[in-house]
Amino acid sequence: MNRHNWTVDDIPDLTGKTIIVTGANAGLGFESVKVFARNGANVVMACRSVEKGEIARKKIVRLYSSSIIQVMQLDLADLKSIHDFADTFRQSHAHLDVLMNNAAMMMVPYSLTKDGFESQMGINHLGHFALTGVLLDLLKKTPTSRVVNVSSLSYKQGSMDFDNLLFETGKDFTPMKAYARSKLANILFTYELKRFFESKGIDCMAIAAHPGIANTKNSGKEEKTLLKNIDKLSFSYLIQPPSMGALPEIRASVDPKVNSGDFYVPGGLLELSGNPVVVQPKFTSFDVEQAYKLWVVSERLTSVTFQ
Repeated sequence: MNRHNWTVDDIPDLTGKTIIVTGANAGLGFESVKVFARNGANVVMACRSVEKGEIARKKIVRLYSSSIIQVMQLDLADLKSIHDFADTFRQSHAHLDVLMNNAAMMMVPYSLTKDGFESQMGINHLGHFALTGVLLDLLKKTPTSRVVNVSSLSYKQGSMDFDNLLFETGKDFTPMKAYARSKLANILFTYELKRFFESKGIDCMAIAAHPGIANTKNSGKEEKTLLKNIDKLSFSYLIQPPSMGALPEIRASVDPKVNSGDFYVPGGLLELSGNPVVVQPKFTSFDVEQAYKLWVVSERLTSVTFQ
């Protein structure tokens, strides 16, 4: 049922659940970890900076002393780091209930990952694609496991160009165009992953979410400008705190009523704010041909094959 008033009070006991959150030391990821830990989950904070991750972990433990939280190093801009993370995680964990692909670069200038990918597509999509693939064995072993891909309202402005997917040498690049493309890629990946799970008979769900407009510390320069402009127009009530912005991805991760392929967004005006509800995404999200092309290209670029 589509409820406009779903809150963290609706979360069931998560004792025994193992949840990975990428980009977990700040913003939406940090808020998600707090909620999961409070409800008994074993949470792995996958952070580029272990030092920042430990600072964040200690803040949560001070709030909830019984928290079970582990900080692990993960750089989504480095495929080797992704493989190393999965190998290390597998040494101490036999199952994985939720993989929350939350981390993101937001509207930053043109730059490349360590593997030569445009940074926003490289981190926001390709890094999470590879991470999901290398953890697939654990997801398959865990009944009713979930992969939650965190997108953005900007996906609605996104378009795929498979002749210049990564804005080679900066051709046609703008921070917004690259960000929107990466966020559309999150949605296309979610639906192709759902089809993959179904075709292979894998008991795992692929779910998407976006936070609306949330005032987070890791917002990009252009997003911060947008937030300021909204505030000047006296629409500041539409800007959510991170705790509200995180609700769609939290609900996608733990609500027992979630179905594979659901898309959780804020239920208020224009999906900008409000409690999380299920919606149908923009029609381009259901483009099977584009989703399949993206999957094939992503496997080739990352050398990660889903089996």
